[in-house]
Amino acid sequence: MSLEILAQEKVWLDKSKYADAERVYYEKQSKIDECESSVIYSRDTESSNTINAINDLKNAFQKLEIRVSVLEGKSSTSSSSNSSPSNQDIEQLQSRLAQLEDRVKSLEIKNAAQSPSKPEEKETPTKNDEDDDVDLFGSESEEETEEAAKLKAQRVAEYSARKSKKPTLIAKSNIILDVKPWDDETDMKELEKAVRQVATDGLLWGASKLVPLAYGIHKLQISCVVEDEKVSIDWLQETLQEIEDFIQSVDIAAFNKI
Repeated sequence: MSLEILAQEKVWLDKSKYADAERVYYEKQSKIDECESSVIYSRDTESSNTINAINDLKNAFQKLEIRVSVLEGKSSTSSSSNSSPSNQDIEQLQSRLAQLEDRVKSLEIKNAAQSPSKPEEKETPTKNDEDDDVDLFGSESEEETEEAAKLKAQRVAEYSARKSKKPTLIAKSNIILDVKPWDDETDMKELEKAVRQVATDGLLWGASKLVPLAYGIHKLQISCVVEDEKVSIDWLQETLQEIEDFIQSVDIAAFNKI
């Protein structure tokens, strides 16, 4: 009997499940609303930034146009507008930029053409001026030519004096000679003494030493410095070989320019 009474009663046994489902639905709905509001806010921010950027560009172009107009000597008639940006505004900015570039190029070309100074025109003497400058007697011109000749001669003499005082480069050579005796009985000290007795202007003897050859025979190796213009190497060899009492032959061991 009690079960039949409960069956006839209209009792909502699953109310808690429906309440949970309703809560979840409204939570998801609130999240969706938050996302949509954030997207709308970001779009509004981007559009405001775009508006500010285009307005800044317009102001910059206006200032640039004023400067170019001042350079061209014209009065600026451009006016700025703070209307909402559009594709038409962007196209106008691009066209303004192209016009300003053309105007700046024309100004640069104009300034470059005006910068070189015009050569001054030389005044050509007229016929009357030429006649006035003619000296019929020629006394002054003769005196001037004499003074010019004296001045020229004086300068030539001074230049020659300076050139004569200037030291000239003297070409010299450093030579090492091998002087060979006849045999081992030759007195090498007397041989060296005879060699050094050969003297002339531009010849300077240097150090010497005895170098062994063979069988107790030594040769004299002696250095000298000669001035090329004053002393000939062939003459020096021939002169030394004329000392037949001591010298058998004279050879050049080394030859260097100084």
